[in-house]
Amino acid sequence: MKEVWEKHKKIIIAGAAVAAVALVAVVLVVAGVFDAAEEEVAPEVTSAWPVAVKERVVPQPPEPVRWPLTGLEALSVEEIADTRIVAVKIENSPAARPQTNLDRADVVYESLTEGGITRFNAFYHSDTPDEIGPVRSARPSDVLLVPQYAALFANSGANSVVLNRIRSADIENMDHSSTGAAYWRVRGRAAPHNLHVDIGRIREAAAARGYPATQRLDGLAFSSDVDPALEAPATTAVNIPFSPQNRVEWTYSAEENVYLRANNGQRHVDRASGEQYRARNVVVMWAQTSGGGPSGTLEISLVGSNRVSIFRDGVRIDGTWEAQADTPPVFRDGEGRIVRLAPGVTWFQVVPTNIDIIVR
Repeated sequence: MKEVWEKHKKIIIAGAAVAAVALVAVVLVVAGVFDAAEEEVAPEVTSAWPVAVKERVVPQPPEPVRWPLTGLEALSVEEIADTRIVAVKIENSPAARPQTNLDRADVVYESLTEGGITRFNAFYHSDTPDEIGPVRSARPSDVLLVPQYAALFANSGANSVVLNRIRSADIENMDHSSTGAAYWRVRGRAAPHNLHVDIGRIREAAAARGYPATQRLDGLAFSSDVDPALEAPATTAVNIPFSPQNRVEWTYSAEENVYLRANNGQRHVDRASGEQYRARNVVVMWAQTSGGGPSGTLEISLVGSNRVSIFRDGVRIDGTWEAQADTPPVFRDGEGRIVRLAPGVTWFQVVPTNIDIIVR
């Protein structure tokens, strides 16, 4: 009996051991299944963002190409370079008014001649009128002025002293006597107040002579707005008494943001357009002026430095102008800061140092 019990005891213990082993196996299998399921449900998460190598640069739109004498947009650099500036000497005596296409110049200089009258030197670049006039003779100041703009020079001639200066200065002189095909006399006016010129023909004749057909120029400095750091009191008009024979007034039009010109109390209008002359900038330049020189005409110093008053956007900015022999003038205020012009047409009013302007 005892032997039987011992035998059954061994069998029971062996079965329990087997069962325990089986249970452990089941637990391990189940644990493995849960581990696998857990890996499928929650896989390891990695960043989807690329590693930054350098900071992203946003390209800026290119700066527009601008005409150097107006600051207004041009089609291309080639258009500017392929167009020579032409300076035209234009009369302003009562018999010469109204002038033709003076309002299509980029820049106009007005200065005294003999007898208290004035003449213009008008610089054409962004526009090419086929008729400008009346054209008159050169003066000593033109010998200094024209090279600052590297311009071809259209005029009706000059006295022997001025002509020799023009030759000595290597100015590309396209005067009436040497470039007759570009000039003609109009009907309805007596000579010498009736000589007109075609800018396109001047450029063609210059190219035929072998003068450069292209040019590069460091132009005037422009900005759309007045620098807030500049002292700029508001003004509505400026009166410029060149002489008892020639008084000029520019009145500011806030509506159009331009200055409108009157000459000796009359609206100064153009013969071709019928429009009153207007400017975005009126620049009064004081310059050393003397008479009775070798040429018998006024000597006006336009190289060096002197006082200036700039009128733009209805304000006045005082300072100094500085000009070299081969570059247009630069303007600075009393603190030495650059004063920029408004984009558009500029009229320079060159007066003797003893002239006082009237501003209101």
